[in-house]
Amino acid sequence: MTKKIKINRHVYWNPYFGGFLLGIIILFTFYLTGRGLGASGAMKSGVVTIVDTIAPTHAENSAYYSRFISEDKSPMNTWLVFEALGVLIGAFISGGLTGRIGWRTQHSPKITKKRRLAFALGGGILFGLGAQIARGCTSGAALSGMAVLSTGGFITMLAIFGSGFIFAYFFRKNWI
Repeated sequence: MTKKIKINRHVYWNPYFGGFLLGIIILFTFYLTGRGLGASGAMKSGVVTIVDTIAPTHAENSAYYSRFISEDKSPMNTWLVFEALGVLIGAFISGGLTGRIGWRTQHSPKITKKRRLAFALGGGILFGLGAQIARGCTSGAALSGMAVLSTGGFITMLAIFGSGFIFAYFFRKNWI
């Protein structure tokens, strides 16, 4: 009897090597721009632009939105927007080069595709809300903060990984 061996086509980078490269990129970004990395600001710029386009009176009268709107400069004309676009374009190039562009949902055999997507959406919403409350995402608050040896960056990273470790205990059956 011949046994079929299933080959894993999804080859990923070594996470330690990826983390090392991310650290080098953060230091290089500080050297070139004087700023660290961040992505949540690009999302904010997109939301401000959409609100200003759909309801300009509301955007002008809002204490939050009006801070980012001016006649001579678009909220989309920030380095964070271009950084986020570069990440998306780079992801498509990387996926294309490795043959990994396609529609699929990876999930545990114990849960359905729909449940996996619901958990991903819920987690994304919670993480986005957290990024707005904390005034920065993991890359901005934690990674860039740690790169400049900020105490807040270290506390943020500990909180992110600590809470992830705790929540993983309760949600592990969805992935294992």
